[in-house]
Amino acid sequence: MVVTDSIADMLTRIRNASSAHKETVDVPASRVKQAIANILLDEGYIKKVELLSEDVQGTIRLTLKYQDKSPVIAGIKRISRPGLKVYASCDQLPRVLGGLGIAIVSTSQGIMTATQARAKHIGGEVMAYVW
Repeated sequence: MVVTDSIADMLTRIRNASSAHKETVDVPASRVKQAIANILLDEGYIKKVELLSEDVQGTIRLTLKYQDKSPVIAGIKRISRPGLKVYASCDQLPRVLGGLGIAIVSTSQGIMTATQARAKHIGGEVMAYVW
């Protein structure tokens, strides 16, 4: 199967696994996916991130987090996609659900949340929303 948008594939795997109440989900590894997984870990949306080196590319294993048998990730949505890139300056970076969620932004200084990008006064490509 050829995957055109690997980040959307990762987000879909996380969304499907959390709605099916799976404990872990495996995603083919890349630096961008590793950075997104680390942001989800730092923000408390997932429990653990493991990098498995079984093959050449490797695999990222994400351990999902649940609270009272409901997933912590209520929603996860891809914003910028290969056919339509979405960019925002630092003062136009979105706030997800009035600050209850996070926006993941790819900047010239790396992948970070919109809050971190606002604090550094840099804009970038709005990759995804998580709430």
